[in-house]
Amino acid sequence: MTSTSTPPGLARFNDMEERAALVALHEACASTEWGRRLLAARPYATAEDLYTASDAAMAELTAADLAEAMAGHPPIGRPKPGDPTSAREQAGMAGAAEDLRAEMLELNLAYQERFGHVFLICATGRTGEQMRDAVKERIGNAPEQEREIVRTELGKINRIRLARLVEEDA
Repeated sequence: MTSTSTPPGLARFNDMEERAALVALHEACASTEWGRRLLAARPYATAEDLYTASDAAMAELTAADLAEAMAGHPPIGRPKPGDPTSAREQAGMAGAAEDLRAEMLELNLAYQERFGHVFLICATGRTGEQMRDAVKERIGNAPEQEREIVRTELGKINRIRLARLVEEDA
């Protein structure tokens, strides 16, 4: 049972049938383990409780869980066709000049070759130049350091996506 003070979107999430809730969580983060952990902790009294649970689950993901989560993200500058979430999050690249887009593609490929996964950054509110500069800065990281940066970036993305989930009108 959800309390009357629980925001309507969060109450709706708390009351979702388990399968529907897992689908909603998977849209926020492709890690099955992360979704299971958040589902197991329902109901949430506040959105902040949900975000705290998300952060805790993210901190405990294995390298394989992180790889699964990253696989759900398209490369920066190439949002999935028909996916309004990745298009909205990557809006900073949408109007980028062709030379910046080409440079980002090259950097994405170099990053992926070095680390074995897409370059992941919380792109919301960032310009194309800021994302390019971030990949240039991070490509020299040790794999272990980069994995923890990715974990942090995924946590930020998950919070934004969860906020959208629990703040949506029915």
